[in-house]
Amino acid sequence: MADENNVPQDDNLTADSDHVAGEMTDTAAPEGSTAQPEATKTDAELAELKDKYLRLAAEFDNYKRRTAKERQDLFKSANQELMQVLLPVIDDFERARTHTQASEDVNVMRESQDIIYNKLLKTLQQKGLTPMETKGGAFDPDLHEAITQIPAPSEELKGKVVDEVEKGYYLGDKVIRHAKVVLGQ
Repeated sequence: MADENNVPQDDNLTADSDHVAGEMTDTAAPEGSTAQPEATKTDAELAELKDKYLRLAAEFDNYKRRTAKERQDLFKSANQELMQVLLPVIDDFERARTHTQASEDVNVMRESQDIIYNKLLKTLQQKGLTPMETKGGAFDPDLHEAITQIPAPSEELKGKVVDEVEKGYYLGDKVIRHAKVVLGQ
């Protein structure tokens, strides 16, 4: 009576399992049960969670928009501050051009250029700009850009920076322009 695929059935076992199954159905859903109120309670919780989720998503979208606007405002105000600091330097250039137009004295022109250059450099240094010191130092690919190599004028300058073609600058601790240098070979 037992197949390979079928488990042999005991008549007593079958009767007991029918009796248990009947009891389970009787206790699981008796008449006048609370299944309906539980379902509505679950639906209410689900609706509440959906509402919370939608509000949270809307809050996050508002946060993203607000921070993007604040970032734009920060960039604008940072540029504005720098421009306000540079305006006196432009005024000095205009005054120097006006006063040196009639002059043919080269020393007067050079002196006015030097004054304005020093003022500009001082203003930029107050904002965190620092020039790199490269000449005679060791070559560092993180700071320098090698333009060319020439025979070293002395034995101690081999593999070091012999000349600086374009000055490099830091803004705070960050390199904002790499120095273009000539290496000794």
